[in-house]
Amino acid sequence: MTSTFRTLTVPLDGKAFPGGLPSFLVRDDVLCWTRREAGLVGFGEIARFTATGPERFLEADIWWRHLVLEAEVSDSVELPGTGPVAFGSFAFSKTSAHESRLIVPEIVVGVRDGQVWLTQLTFDDGPLTADGALAALNRWLGSGSAAKTTTAAADFAGDGTPGKVPAKEGGAVVRPLPLAAGATLHTGSLSEEDWKAAVAAGVAEIQTGALEKLVLARDIVATVPTGVNAAGVLRELAGRYRECWTYGVDGLVGATPEMLIQVEGRTAQARVLAGTLDRRDAHGEDGLPLDYATRVLAGSEKQRHEHEIAIQSLTTQLAPFSEAMNAHDEPFILELPNVWHLASDVKAELAEVEGHVPTCLALINALHPTAAVCGTPTQVAGALIRKLEHLDRGPYAGPVGWLDAAGNGEWGIALRGAVIEGPDTVRLYAGCGIVDGSQPETELAETWAKFRPMLESLGISS
Repeated sequence: MTSTFRTLTVPLDGKAFPGGLPSFLVRDDVLCWTRREAGLVGFGEIARFTATGPERFLEADIWWRHLVLEAEVSDSVELPGTGPVAFGSFAFSKTSAHESRLIVPEIVVGVRDGQVWLTQLTFDDGPLTADGALAALNRWLGSGSAAKTTTAAADFAGDGTPGKVPAKEGGAVVRPLPLAAGATLHTGSLSEEDWKAAVAAGVAEIQTGALEKLVLARDIVATVPTGVNAAGVLRELAGRYRECWTYGVDGLVGATPEMLIQVEGRTAQARVLAGTLDRRDAHGEDGLPLDYATRVLAGSEKQRHEHEIAIQSLTTQLAPFSEAMNAHDEPFILELPNVWHLASDVKAELAEVEGHVPTCLALINALHPTAAVCGTPTQVAGALIRKLEHLDRGPYAGPVGWLDAAGNGEWGIALRGAVIEGPDTVRLYAGCGIVDGSQPETELAETWAKFRPMLESLGISS
């Protein structure tokens, strides 16, 4: 590229977009990172980096830092996520053939703390103006974009029916879903029986003392004859799973409850999950559902052991980059519409390493894969995953998110998600932490609970 990378960020009137960020999810090719009504969406593409192998994070980091080093940045908002921004998705495994990627969009809309902004990014030499940026956004949203966006916001607020109030479940907006006509599910890389056998084999390896924990994933394929609408899927996930981070990058879509690393200035935060209970298991139980979840999850030695392994994995890897760190002494119960999790939040103040604060991607390189998605010890668990899963996870359980030129960023773990493989075909992924005492039938049931967010968003009953 011979032209200079230039960006212009200007404020938008948030009152014009009552649905918040999800009201912009009107295109199937949108880049998306949103939680509640805040986050970032991107349209178009002006640059892309791809890589495979063990150095994919560091190679992407070098590419991004070189790209933004001499960028001409005009930013009147100056918040995390303004100025130059790239969205990214990385393969779970260093041995995967799947290409990891950073994508620089042409247009970014951001919402944070009640502020709304618009960024235009370009390599062209023409003038960058607020009017030009708005015109570019309108082109991406289509003719009559203001009306279209307002309509999308109204649809998001309810179910598209004027005056109808959506129900609530576990803090999420729940709307009746039309079932996808003729949708079918197919076996993925392993049948259910073969996957249960893999779990049993994993438990046997753990009992030999070779490892403490192993995370095994499985896939299923959904065929939707009426077609897969990515924007619709993202809107459903954003509405139903408000406590999760809804993501969309190049056909990878989902709503993850797990934050690998969030960096703002010198502060890094993570949310670690390990320990899962299907909310359907609480039906018929005495007392409040949350009390039941606390009793079963927090009172389970197996679940707490699995959680402690995940916390120890993250904090050990993050410690060399930190001046100070704190984590919850006791995990809390994260309540989602489909499951409860044992969760812990970790916060660290980053130290300077060789004269500078580590970037998001440098931290990801050190942290990934955590015990929450791989196991421990990492090398032993990774080799066993390759032996037992018979599956290239691709981007599943890999980092997904965004970063800006100032070093800020949010990177979740691509869980509760799927890859749209064709106009009517979607591959869904789910995994479970296996420890001594894990039961194959129970773990299989847990994968179906974790498939539920994507199945619901596709209009498939489960």
